[in-house]
Amino acid sequence: MSFEFLVLRCVVADVLPFRGLRYNKSVVKDLSKVVCPPYDIISPALHEELVRRSEFNFVRLEDADANRQDTPRDSKYTRSAATLQHWLAGRVLIPERKPALYIHDHHFTHARKGMVRRGIIARVRLEEWEKGVIKPHEGILGAARDDRLNLLWALRVNTSPVLAMYEDKRKRLAHFLDEQESLKPVIDVTLAEGDRHVLRAISDVQTVDRISRHFDGLPLYIADGHHRYTSALTYRREKMATTPGATADDAFNFVMMTLVSFTDPGLVILAPHRLIRGLQKSVIDGLESRLAEFFDVARLPLGGTGVWRKVDRLMAQSGPVRFSCLAAGSDHLLVLTLKEPNGIARTMPLFHSDLYRRLDVSVIDHVVLEKILGLGIGGTDESKISYSYDRQEGVDCVLRQECQLAFFLKPVKPSLIKAVADAGDKMPRKSTYFYPKAPAGLVVNTLY
Repeated sequence: MSFEFLVLRCVVADVLPFRGLRYNKSVVKDLSKVVCPPYDIISPALHEELVRRSEFNFVRLEDADANRQDTPRDSKYTRSAATLQHWLAGRVLIPERKPALYIHDHHFTHARKGMVRRGIIARVRLEEWEKGVIKPHEGILGAARDDRLNLLWALRVNTSPVLAMYEDKRKRLAHFLDEQESLKPVIDVTLAEGDRHVLRAISDVQTVDRISRHFDGLPLYIADGHHRYTSALTYRREKMATTPGATADDAFNFVMMTLVSFTDPGLVILAPHRLIRGLQKSVIDGLESRLAEFFDVARLPLGGTGVWRKVDRLMAQSGPVRFSCLAAGSDHLLVLTLKEPNGIARTMPLFHSDLYRRLDVSVIDHVVLEKILGLGIGGTDESKISYSYDRQEGVDCVLRQECQLAFFLKPVKPSLIKAVADAGDKMPRKSTYFYPKAPAGLVVNTLY
């Protein structure tokens, strides 16, 4: 047996079926009123709307109301737990008859084009990061991690899946999944926002085994849900330490994931543009000259014919890092091209890889935001930075002078995410936005 084969066998993502909890259609007649987005994109206004849609809207588990008067005995987490127990007792949520893998076809519209992202919802064994079986590509925030950990302890279920990517170079698994389309969906629902979700439960043992075996020797790359995965790891460690007789196959050793191929045509990644506010006027006034120290600056009239087509064409060129900038009160856009990539790379933390130092988002965060604008990324200055995944929204923010600056990036390709993760590095936070988010409420994974 070759050494190479031994190494491959060590990298095995354990992808298994599970008896998911799903809404009981005899109790919940209209699933379109109960499925909700994941917790991290639920605004206060949307939260209120979701609660009004149905007494069984999944937001009551995924992200219950928090009050200033909350205590450890009466909090958003205890209220979610009480709701879950009430729903289980009333058979609002019921378990699948047999363990299943779920094929999830997420239909959505992007850039006025109808698209479908196909995922496999499965129970995946939790692995510590250093094993290289599950690979991250971004850092996390402590507050969001703690929130998801508290919810795990209260509910003992995964309410929403981690989105992860896998390799399917010859599209053998994709073709095999296509063959399952004759299977009658257990869920086929179109939400008020327009997205359609089609879920097929695969419980045939041979079919499940064939799908699971595809992941032998393959790592998984987390696309969205780093906080959920990290909190699940912590939960497992704490459960193993506090549960006498616990084994490696107990349910809390697993996490629910939606697995999507790197080559899936519906895998859409949006660029997280940086919006800046709260800067001193002197900083803004001297910005263009400071930028010219590090970048070649091309000025394009904002009202010019086809200006954004020109910007896109410039930014799409291969070579040095390029991005664009718009300042409040300005009548032109700046397209910035990095002058000395090697010299700039040395201004970044030494522990990062060469690949990290060449990323557009790394240059923006470390060179522009930190060095030129003097903002502390991840610190108290974070309140001056917001993110938009819609370029026009960023432009409008500047034109309305609700923010002072907008920096526009191009989307990251899945292959680049894989390369950074394989290098053992992580991209700066808010480097990617996988669109659309995987919903909460289609299926629940129990951890007991």
